[in-house]
Amino acid sequence: MDSPFIYDKYVSGKNFIGRKTDCSILQNLIVQHENVVLSAPPKSGKMSLIQQTLFNMRISGKQFRVGQMSVLNIRTIPTFITRLGSTLIRMMGSTPAEYAEYASRYLQGTHVVFDPVRFAETDEVLSLNWDPDDTDILAVLRFPYRLSHDLGESLIMILEEFQNTALIEDGDRLLSLMEKVIKEFTAEGRPAFSYIFSGSMVNAMDEIFLHRRHFYRQVEHLTLQDVDEKEITEHIVKGFLSSGKVIDRDLLTGACRLFKGNLWYLNHFVSICDSKSKGYIMEPILVEALNAILAVHEPRFFAMMNDLTTHQVNLLKAIIDGCTRFSSSEVVKKYALNSSANVKRVKDALMKKEIVTFDSSDNPTILDPLFEYWVRKYYFEKKD
Repeated sequence: MDSPFIYDKYVSGKNFIGRKTDCSILQNLIVQHENVVLSAPPKSGKMSLIQQTLFNMRISGKQFRVGQMSVLNIRTIPTFITRLGSTLIRMMGSTPAEYAEYASRYLQGTHVVFDPVRFAETDEVLSLNWDPDDTDILAVLRFPYRLSHDLGESLIMILEEFQNTALIEDGDRLLSLMEKVIKEFTAEGRPAFSYIFSGSMVNAMDEIFLHRRHFYRQVEHLTLQDVDEKEITEHIVKGFLSSGKVIDRDLLTGACRLFKGNLWYLNHFVSICDSKSKGYIMEPILVEALNAILAVHEPRFFAMMNDLTTHQVNLLKAIIDGCTRFSSSEVVKKYALNSSANVKRVKDALMKKEIVTFDSSDNPTILDPLFEYWVRKYYFEKKD
């Protein structure tokens, strides 16, 4: 029997819970061919939201094609454009003859080619026969717009881990050319192609889209809403009932709050509970499951803390203690932060390490709820 507690892949259909409003907003944006930015910490449910939205669109009869590509391991512009072009071609064709036809039709006169020998050896649809110049890059970036126009079909490209474009050599050049192409085709009318820029490094995504203002007025930002605690509890209770098990709702409420509604952590947590129980699930089982999931993640948490300077540790402790006025003389003195200027540097460092983010009012949020629990209880040994 399939487990109702899925944490090893994205979910859709009956296993997708909550975020109906988010799905509706994303669907409206996609239907209007808007480019969407979706950033949230790892395993927050970004891909589940995207896939559920696409699922909803399909069952409502909407016609479109989707490509998906990760920027996670891309460090050069040539890799980015060949992978983007290859993803687009694989959306349309499935044979070497079709690949060659699309490359010839849309990338003719560029250094981006379909090489049948290289394809046979490496399975790479597109490759470069020379270092790419702006003409080559622009041709690939224009490819999806021309393709959707010629086919009369809506095309969607999901770019995962988009914040890693900041790690690409001369990445600003790539982003500027992408902006240029979006502006070019938007000026001709609303194109039938759109991007979903997804990223799990919240501060790095903000750096690209908010601080450096790339794609200004060319994208719509979508913020993931919290899933209702009651809906999460109901999902877990029904999951246990399907295998003849019962759990106290108050215990589940405590777990939801500990994990701050993070469904990836919660599904992993309750799946451990499921594996360790036979009937009524009591509190000792939950404690055992929490210790098990902590054991899985503790090495990562150790590494995160060992990577921090003393000032960064001290500021993190101030955050854990509930401080907000970090540059005040009282906080600076109490937590040995040296000066208000140093506080800013330390905050920036914690943000670059994607441990903490700050809202417009400078209120901090620790991005990983289990790390927050661990660092509070085990690193700083707080008893509350």
